[in-house]
Amino acid sequence: MKVNQLHSLPEEEAGPRLQLKRVARKLIAERGVHDVSVREIALAADQRNLGVVAYYFGTKDKLVADILIDGAARIEARRQVYLDAMEAEGGPKTLTDAVKAIVLPSASFADDDEIYGNYFNRFILQVSYYKSGFIDETLDGRWNTGYQRCLTHFRRLMPHLTQAEQSRRYVFFASYIGLLLAQRESMRADDTKSHPTWTSNETLLDIVQTATALLDAPILKDDQA
Repeated sequence: MKVNQLHSLPEEEAGPRLQLKRVARKLIAERGVHDVSVREIALAADQRNLGVVAYYFGTKDKLVADILIDGAARIEARRQVYLDAMEAEGGPKTLTDAVKAIVLPSASFADDDEIYGNYFNRFILQVSYYKSGFIDETLDGRWNTGYQRCLTHFRRLMPHLTQAEQSRRYVFFASYIGLLLAQRESMRADDTKSHPTWTSNETLLDIVQTATALLDAPILKDDQA
């Protein structure tokens, strides 16, 4: 269920600033950072002053960073709550449980948060193509501690893999999850036709299970490749 949060937004988030961020998130999600200009963002947000992005954010990069932090902070809060509850019960006890702590908060944020969640998984995927290191530099360890907690559990639950092998798997895992959550978000938002595969709850669990398999697959030796 979508949550209407407009009545509880802080004063600095009301009006043009919020509208610019919502419009920019949508345009960037659909076309990528490079292909969206600040002029287009201002026009799409119904702003007569085409310098409004500079007024509120300074640069397009700072606008993108602001949108990124908006979403990451809210996913982080959900993930921390999810992990706290799991750890209170002695978990995560399996790699699948730890993967759920990555996937489910990100999916539910996009599904439920109408103000900040719409288009966010597609937005962050596009930002990952924008500049090398942009996401990590923007989050700067402040808005991904829940993700890092999950990686700590991954390491504990993947003792058969070396540190180098684990690190490679984490890169593959992040790309896999990012692409599938963005695709799921896109299909769920498409009202021109039915997409039963992508709207099914079983699909989200399939994403968890296949991502777990990617992490946990045995390493092939050179003579087995």
